[in-house]
Amino acid sequence: MSDKDFKKKTLSWFLVILWAGLIFILSAIPDLKTNLGIWDLILRKAAHIFEFAVLTFLLWYAFKNYKLTKAKTLIYSGILAYVYAISDEFHQIFIWARAGRFIDTLIDATGIIIAIILINLISYSKHKND
Repeated sequence: MSDKDFKKKTLSWFLVILWAGLIFILSAIPDLKTNLGIWDLILRKAAHIFEFAVLTFLLWYAFKNYKLTKAKTLIYSGILAYVYAISDEFHQIFIWARAGRFIDTLIDATGIIIAIILINLISYSKHKND
């Protein structure tokens, strides 16, 4: 493996760990309510979708540095992101004023699916233009 490949792999996994750490820190904050009524709920669930869409994209970028098929890269990224979503909800069980909810893993999965669709659309578009 060349020095350039090693640096690229290291950076890509560092970004995954950094983002996963940010999700962990946000999950450790008790009572994230903003008192904005229904907008509070919408914003928090949108944050779930965004967090896990970004995590999926970063995982895809990291896995892309290996000799895997496009399908395996996407599958591994989606599965690992969803496993992290489950662990995130489990972590919230131990945080005061937070609760681990299965429904939130499904909301996280929405972000994961959106990321996978966008990655497919972008790569299809690039392939079509080549």
